[in-house]
Amino acid sequence: LQTMSGNEHDWLALKPQEPSPSQCCGSGCKPCIYDVYEKDLAQWERAKAKQDKSLLMEKKEQSSNSELNPDTFTGFNIISVEQLTEDTYQYKFELPGNSSLQLSLGQHIVLRGVVNGLEVQRAYTPISPGNAEGYFEVLMKCYETGLMSQYIKTWKKGDTVFWRGPFGGFPYQPNKHGELLMLASGTGLAPMLPILQSITDDEEDETFVTLVGCFCTFDKIYLKPLLKDLAGYWNIRIFYILSQETSLEKLPWSYQENTYTGRLNEDLMKTIVNSCRRRPFVLICGSSAFNEDMSRYLKAAGIEENSCFVF
Repeated sequence: LQTMSGNEHDWLALKPQEPSPSQCCGSGCKPCIYDVYEKDLAQWERAKAKQDKSLLMEKKEQSSNSELNPDTFTGFNIISVEQLTEDTYQYKFELPGNSSLQLSLGQHIVLRGVVNGLEVQRAYTPISPGNAEGYFEVLMKCYETGLMSQYIKTWKKGDTVFWRGPFGGFPYQPNKHGELLMLASGTGLAPMLPILQSITDDEEDETFVTLVGCFCTFDKIYLKPLLKDLAGYWNIRIFYILSQETSLEKLPWSYQENTYTGRLNEDLMKTIVNSCRRRPFVLICGSSAFNEDMSRYLKAAGIEENSCFVF
């Protein structure tokens, strides 16, 4: 009898744990962490019915493989940490050999962190080109009270961090849309960058792009040198909207003509949409409040929902 309960105890120890709500990043990943749990649970039930623990081993083998995978978390080492603004960092992760993440444009990956014993998961979009070899880079904003931020703030070069993916993405095709209007708030810039870079890297791609970056202040604009380079291309325009700047006089002269102070509102949206050279297809990325506001202003400017994609 003793062995029986011992055996039961062993099996219970192997049973997958149901995820807590904090572990779901809410980005609609397929498979979601709950899907992975259902699959693992079914596998555990089959193994238990057959009393064969080797049936549980296949899962363990995957995660030591150093390739990104949607079902299991894989560890990647941090090669460098760069602080961009007071609360925003750019992290560079190592990929084994000269491999690349092979992400489609605008796809995101999910980070797992443990804070005070609580597991948290969040989605981030790498800003490095999908075909970058040997590394990938992620832009991250740390919030004072954010659970994941507390974990991220402890990172240093050489640490191993666990990711799974890829998920989502915008099915971009060169020259499919006459003009892309990108509305990005803060780190919402991330999914826009690989798409912009793929357009500038492809001489055959003649898509016009209008990028509208919404930031609090001039100092909070990330990656200025990269954005300046992109704005030098004939088919790319970049506007900045700075909600906490009161006047443009203190800004460098080169920024004054394409920067607005205050918030992106309905009137300004109409102005921007009307200034597009062709009828735009719109990409939106920011907080849920930002995304809702943008959809509303776009509707008022005559852009229908089927001409928008929200990251």
